Amino acid sequence: MSRRREPLPTRVEGLPPLPVEYADVLEACLADLRLSLPPDARRAIDDHARLLLAWTGSINLTAIRDLAGIARLHVADSLTAVEPLRARGVDSVIDLGSGGGYPGLPLAVALPAARTLLVDSVGKKAAFLETVVDATGLAPRVRVAAERGEALAADPRHRERWQAVTIRAVGSVANAVELGFPLLRPGGCVVAWKRLPIDEELAAARRAVDALGGGTIEVVRTAVRGLDDHVLAIATKRGRTATRYPRDPAERARRPW
Repeated sequence: MSRRREPLPTRVEGLPPLPVEYADVLEACLADLRLSLPPDARRAIDDHARLLLAWTGSINLTAIRDLAGIARLHVADSLTAVEPLRARGVDSVIDLGSGGGYPGLPLAVALPAARTLLVDSVGKKAAFLETVVDATGLAPRVRVAAERGEALAADPRHRERWQAVTIRAVGSVANAVELGFPLLRPGGCVVAWKRLPIDEELAAARRAVDALGGGTIEVVRTAVRGLDDHVLAIATKRGRTATRYPRDPAERARRPW
């Protein structure tokens, strides 16, 4: 007779506290970023990490299990985009492929004036995201969609309605541009998390930018120690995007930029 699986937690009460090591690493990273978070924001970020650890044994949300790694490689890496997004006065963010909630949830916490949509096509991951949003009190400013980015791009409620698209784990910069630009209004930006070197990707990404409305690409280095090869590729959209984009995954694979 199989053992009945315990239900996954939906609240942070009763979960183990985070160790001092996590707090020390995160504080050092925040100092590198010159980023100060109010206590309620810090609590939400920490509670997200606690729920992530509680769920990861049942659902594949992250390969990183040590708390120092979560603090640096998930939380701090996500927060590297705060300053570029603040500088642009971003008021709406759609995070594609949110998975375990990085970068979308820390950014939503650090950008309280922006509405945020976390998108993941895997139902169990979307359920986890809903749990964190509810447990941290981020609803209704932060919502979750169990959809593919291509489906949202075809929906008039989302197409060219957003000011920023964040993508942390969706292949090349060109692919991020093709998925993100159809969701952006002109003047908006796609922020893609990458690792150096990315020079070979940028030529293809510029072709994608030109085809999907024109604009610019800049590469921003991170200030966080231990993330020396991490960069943000930020593509800013100038004009409208033709309705034939994004192409379906098979065509993108067959005819890359």
